[in-house]
Amino acid sequence: MKPVADHFKNPALLRHALTHRSYCNEHPGTESNERLEFLGDSVLSVIISDRLFRLLPNVPEGELTARRSLLVQTPTLAQKAQQLGLDKQLLLSRGEEEGGGRQNPSLLANTFEAVLGGLFVDQGWAVCTTYLEEIFSDAELVSHTQIKDPKSLLQEKAQSHLLGTPVYRTISIIGPDHARQFTVTALIDNKEAGTGSGTSKQRAEAEAATAALAKLWQE
Repeated sequence: MKPVADHFKNPALLRHALTHRSYCNEHPGTESNERLEFLGDSVLSVIISDRLFRLLPNVPEGELTARRSLLVQTPTLAQKAQQLGLDKQLLLSRGEEEGGGRQNPSLLANTFEAVLGGLFVDQGWAVCTTYLEEIFSDAELVSHTQIKDPKSLLQEKAQSHLLGTPVYRTISIIGPDHARQFTVTALIDNKEAGTGSGTSKQRAEAEAATAALAKLWQE
């Protein structure tokens, strides 16, 4: 795996991507990496989604969503950031440094996304795709060993956003006993997050969780 700096034509963009907002407080006039993080989050979603779509042509949407969520969750991205040495390159304030910022999973995951955002501004889609192919192998994307069900993934994502544990409410049950159709809504923080239907309550809840994951991802 090449050093991150080797992917950039403009070193200033990489430095920008590595600049945490705490560093800006001690260095007035310096811009944080938060806007690049916002951009990188979207770039990551599109490229990983495209690769999953192409690598797994027979896999349904629900599992693709679950795989993507697993690949881009905070612990995974934090681990990738450490493998790339981003933890050592971060520009932090003294207080953030002393507080263990270089080992903070959320901070590292955000930095990973910011670097990707910076690379996109620097060179565009093709280079970002190549970069992510080095970091996430095809084997890692298609592996079945760590795929979790949508409800587990939704719970993890909701809790990572400090929104509490999702609650599932059955809206309707229609049809005869031998052909029931359940409709369930997933509630997060007492707000409707996604709705799903299925021939069993469990399947309807999984569909509702998948819909909620997609909505949280967009946000």
